[in-house]
Amino acid sequence: MTTTDADGSQAAHPRFAEALRELGLDELNTEVRRFPDATRTAAEAAAAIGCELSQICKSLIFAADGVPVLVLMDGASRVDLERVRAELGADNVTRAKADVVREATGYAIGGVPPFGHRTRTRVLADRSLLTHDVVWAAAGDPHAVFPLQPKDLIAHAGATLVDVREHTS
Repeated sequence: MTTTDADGSQAAHPRFAEALRELGLDELNTEVRRFPDATRTAAEAAAAIGCELSQICKSLIFAADGVPVLVLMDGASRVDLERVRAELGADNVTRAKADVVREATGYAIGGVPPFGHRTRTRVLADRSLLTHDVVWAAAGDPHAVFPLQPKDLIAHAGATLVDVREHTS
């Protein structure tokens, strides 16, 4: 996996680049892509890449009874907190504050990758990610993304496959 831009600058966050090496993903013929404009939101990322919104993998940190948990969700869907709560057997699930996200992952909101975090957290991946051959996720920086097959992304993240997306009636 290429983790430098054409000008030789680092495309992925150094911690994430190291995680790619440790997982053996740096040897794949895939590259981290860096954009001049931020890809902080799923919509910004999809527009920059030129893919469907649902092909973006959002890495979202929640607090389940105060303990950080990572939820991987397709970019077109919202997380149903009640489903996450039930899945984890937690009393309370809330969106984690920015300082908790950085402390748990080592990354800022908008650049959190699905793996390569500072601490080990429980990971849930929504089944909706499996509807695509390739999904794009943040590479540790709000300007960088990388493609991976969903099943590989889920495996490398150590995620449990669940159905936690909000269903509209």
